[in-house]
Amino acid sequence: MRIDPYLDRIEYHGSREPTTETLRQLHRAHMLAVPFENLDIPLGQPIVLSLPSFYDKIVRHRRGGFCYELNGLFGWLLEQMGFRVVTLSARVFDKGQPGAEFGHMVLMIEIEERLIADVGFGESFLEPLQLEMGTENIQQGNAYRLTGKGPEKILERRLTSDWASQYAFALIPRRLDDFTAMCQQHQTSATSIFTQKTVCSLATTSGRITLSNNKLIKTSGRGHEEQEVTEESEYRALLKTEFGIDLNETLRVDRLMALGTPSVGGT
Repeated sequence: MRIDPYLDRIEYHGSREPTTETLRQLHRAHMLAVPFENLDIPLGQPIVLSLPSFYDKIVRHRRGGFCYELNGLFGWLLEQMGFRVVTLSARVFDKGQPGAEFGHMVLMIEIEERLIADVGFGESFLEPLQLEMGTENIQQGNAYRLTGKGPEKILERRLTSDWASQYAFALIPRRLDDFTAMCQQHQTSATSIFTQKTVCSLATTSGRITLSNNKLIKTSGRGHEEQEVTEESEYRALLKTEFGIDLNETLRVDRLMALGTPSVGGT
């Protein structure tokens, strides 16, 4: 890996020492620079689990990706910088129940302490979380905590006054190719959220901006705004100005505007 272009991609110019503070700043920079997006799926471009492919797409072509791409590449960066990285499988909650194993990828970083890093879950924490049960971590007005008994930990996020389970994970080391079957299922199954909805979403210093199907959604401490996008030229312009994504003119963006209903989360 060429580290310098990657750090330029996420506009990171800080320390490269493998410390907790470096990890915190890298994680935050990544979340603010690289969007969570599934555009390749409705465009019919297969996503293959390959670290060089992730690097080419996200760094060289300045795209985003979904969990396997974003966390896979971020984990590789951290390893190259001297961090000890353990790849974990997570089961994403849907209607109160955790889904299939390998449905999401999470990173555990072992430094002076153990932390959970995740730059690939859409609307989630900007900075790593300590791997401590019950400790409440507040970021941008959102609260996160880890709960659970036994081998599985559960990430919870507080929505208004209630806690909602996001995903469950065990501290079992995994390899990238362990996620192959679920990566394929996310891209092809009619029940997959990624074949039903198009999303390109990026954290901001005050909230989040999301282009999903034909809606632009902005959230911040001041509230929630939605704008309908009706023209393909406008959609392309928003991808470029808000997310830094410049799609090839031959690609049919009408396919990105026509699926399902808007979403700002993901896996």
